[in-house]
Amino acid sequence: MKIGKATVPRSAICTSNENTIVVRGADLAHELIGQINFGDYFFLLVTGRRADAATSAVLNATLVAIAEHGLVPSVQAARMTLAAAPDAMQGAVAAGILGSGSVILGASETAGRLYLEVEKEAARHHGDLQAAARVVVADLRARKQAIAGYGHPEHKARDPRVGKLFEVSARAGGGQRYVEIAQAVEAVIPEIVGKELKLNVSGAIPAVLLGVGFPVNALKGVPMLARTASLIAHLNEELSDPIGFALSYQATRELEYTGEMPAERHV
Repeated sequence: MKIGKATVPRSAICTSNENTIVVRGADLAHELIGQINFGDYFFLLVTGRRADAATSAVLNATLVAIAEHGLVPSVQAARMTLAAAPDAMQGAVAAGILGSGSVILGASETAGRLYLEVEKEAARHHGDLQAAARVVVADLRARKQAIAGYGHPEHKARDPRVGKLFEVSARAGGGQRYVEIAQAVEAVIPEIVGKELKLNVSGAIPAVLLGVGFPVNALKGVPMLARTASLIAHLNEELSDPIGFALSYQATRELEYTGEMPAERHV
């Protein structure tokens, strides 16, 4: 049964023959290996374009910024999975990545789409970003949806990674349009939400990446790629200094059972 319009499988990413592997039009062995760093190679794979200096600086900075933040849920899931199946690191990495959703790791894509919506709305407000941000944020609030990229359970003043990513972007010559939009959203949140929600790293990442032409559809892949590197580090540590079962034990010990108990039996 045919599903979809395509009838011939095709890809512009890679091909190979007996002597050559071609990736995005470049000879892998002779033009890429040893001549391109992994962040730039990631950009080439995703977009088909070579990263310029600004893109390289910004993308690599975002990967470093989001890779590690302690025993967050994705790391705990991975370490407990490896404790149960120490021969299957791939399964443990997958367990850590499967939670890439609207709250953890996936918020960068959602925030990026928010910025594009604000930019579109600004055209109706003579370029006034704060006016546009008010409309978009108010709509999110009315629909009781979260404002992705704002607020952090630990970094209440402002996620320290935000300022650094903005600094890297400005210094490298990255486009600042979406940084301005991100800051406009931050500025209008208190009057609409009733409290301050400061930018977090998941809001800063799309602000700087969209400014260098990174595609919005691939934004979720940036924290996923970065966190994979961190998960491998945690799993390597888990093999030599295991805490997976300790995490499980702590959860069991702290558990508060709220269900019913069976009727007491009298023998």
